[in-house]
Amino acid sequence: MLTNVKSELLRFKKFVTQQSRSRLTKGKKNVSKGLYKKLDGVLKVSPNSFQLSWDLGYGEFQDKGVSGTEKKYNTPYSYKSKMPPVKPLADWAKAKGLKLRDSKGRFKKGGYMTLGFLIARSIQRKGIKPSLFFTKPFEQGFKKLPDELLEAYGLDVEDFLAYTLKQQ
Repeated sequence: MLTNVKSELLRFKKFVTQQSRSRLTKGKKNVSKGLYKKLDGVLKVSPNSFQLSWDLGYGEFQDKGVSGTEKKYNTPYSYKSKMPPVKPLADWAKAKGLKLRDSKGRFKKGGYMTLGFLIARSIQRKGIKPSLFFTKPFEQGFKKLPDELLEAYGLDVEDFLAYTLKQQ
């Protein structure tokens, strides 16, 4: 029952997921592909309701941004006394191929933890600029959703009535 409503919600989920992934890639926020792969909504169907949700994890901070100690953004998140974790940033620097140089301009061996610390300290000060990689596609799809959802619900009611009348 309500197959048209379910298919409309699945179409909405697919649109938001695809557009969000595209914005992640275009915004160059897709180095490890972890957030890209994790970014898929879950539609739970109950007898009396539908629930559609996304678990963005750390992607929430990429999407909404984080205010730093020196630079502020319009976001609910901020760095006050703690820095972001150093280890993931060191791993990110390694994946990107970033290296420190010595005073003679030669690349230093290792040093990824130092680089991770320097990046973490910079993020704490400057924050993370909101990318809205998820928010914009969600709002764009949501604007179209009410009309399409009402139309799908109407089709489901018609199917239900036809089925009921056919049974009598």
